[in-house]
Order: sequence, then structure tokens, then C-alpha cells
Amino acid sequence: MTSYMQKKETVERKWYVIDASGVSLGRVASKAAHILRGKHKATFTPHIDCGDYIIIINADKVKLTGNKLEDKKYYSHSGYPGGLRERTAKEMVEKYPVEMVEKAVKGMLPKNRLGRQMYRKLFVYTGDTHPHMAQKPEMLEVK
Repeated sequence: MTSYMQKKETVERKWYVIDASGVSLGRVASKAAHILRGKHKATFTPHIDCGDYIIIINADKVKLTGNKLEDKKYYSHSGYPGGLRERTAKEMVEKYPVEMVEKAVKGMLPKNRLGRQMYRKLFVYTGDTHPHMAQKPEMLEVK
């Protein structure tokens, strides 16, 4: 008996919308990464990008539990000496909510060229509107 291996030409992609308002950041990110990877499909093939497109709306209303607003740090480095920049989660929620959600999802994807290809199918917006209505996306419930 042989295993089914999907080909990249035969992948059918759908569009999904996740409303992040009032939902924990980790739950939103793990659900998005699961669908971007394609693990929700019966035809999942590890070496093929068989995932779907994800639109995350209301990224500015995502919830962080516990003391994460003060304790969680986001680091980025410019590459120059002394170029380390440190931001708290509170600052990220207020000023850069899209970047915070994107970073959470990207951390749950594979760290190779296949993961970068999957990451390109993620769209994050702060408001409850998005420019992808022509694709007729389905709403996904995240608990």
C-alpha cells in the first residue's frame, strides 16, 4: 500500500478569515499556522505547500493573558553594533499589532524556504475590514 503524495499543481486553496478580537494571541497564531501549513486537509503532504490563505482581522484587539503586557519582550537587531531594539508586548499592541500577530504565526511555521512560502499566504489587518472580499473567504471560529 502506498501513501498519497500531493503534487503542487493539484493543490486547491481556499480563503479563511479569523477574527482575533478577544481571543488569545497563541490560539489565533496556532490556528493560522495549522491552516497555512495544510495540516487540516486529508491530502497533507509535508514537503508541499498545500495550505490555504488566512486573513486575520482585528489584530489590535487580540488578548494577552497574565503579566505578558509588561513581561513579554520583542527583540530585533539592525545588524550594527549596539543595534538591539527591545519592545514590550504593551508597546507592540498599541503601536505595531500587525507585526506582533505576524511574528507569532511566523514562529510556528517551518524555518526553511517552504515555511517562507507558506508565510506569504498570511494577511493581517487591524480593523474589521479587508480588501479580499472578491475571494469569498469563509469565517473560522477560534475558541
